[in-house]
This record gives sequence, C-alpha cells and structure tokens, in this order.
Amino acid sequence: QVQLLESGGGLVQAGGSLRLSCAASGRTFSTYDMGWFRQAPGKEREFVAAINWSGSRTYYGDSVKGRFTISRDNTKNTAYLQMNSLRPEDTAVYYCATRSRGTLRVGANEYDYWGQGTQVTVSS
Repeated sequence: QVQLLESGGGLVQAGGSLRLSCAASGRTFSTYDMGWFRQAPGKEREFVAAINWSGSRTYYGDSVKGRFTISRDNTKNTAYLQMNSLRPEDTAVYYCATRSRGTLRVGANEYDYWGQGTQVTVSS
C-alpha cells in the first residue's frame, strides 16, 4: 500500500512557474516509478510526465515537453514537478501516481496508487 499527498498547486499568471510536490509513504519509495497526470473539467486524465525509480529516466507528454521537469528525491520520499512557462491550458487538477518498477508508462490505468490531486490554475 502506498499513500501519496500532492501539494504546491495554486493560482499563477501565464508565463509563471509552480513546483508541485508528491510526498509518499507506506512502502520503500525507491521500489516504484512515479508519474504525474492532470485532468481538466470535462476532459480525460492526461499523462504529463514519468520518472523511473532511480531518477535516471524520464518521459514527458508532448504538451509539456521543454517546459516541465519531473524529478525525485528518494532520501525524502518525494517526487516533484517543476512547471515553467505556464499557459492557461495547463489549468487542471494535477495527480501523482505510482507503479512498480519497469518501463515508463503513459496510461493512467497502468498506475496503481494515486494522490488526491492539487489544483493548478493559470490565468491569462
């Protein structure tokens, strides 16, 4: 069992930055890969980024590539999503999720545990 708690969301103007955190507990943090997803009202959950258990591999959705950076600190049991050059279309609830070590995945149904989400709103 893994418990995840996101934080760091808020309201920011277009062009601004936010850093989301995902604190994990319940199982050894380095035994699983991490992913970030987002969901805007009326839309399906969208893959944002993923990172492997050691932090040596990352993968990004096309809409955030070059603007967002995923990272993790296994000593703090925490994953991060640094979001720069934010756009109004980035407005969504952002979720972190975990799955067992393996190939980085982009499908939401391939992740086992989820946080409750944190709201990010980007004003124009």
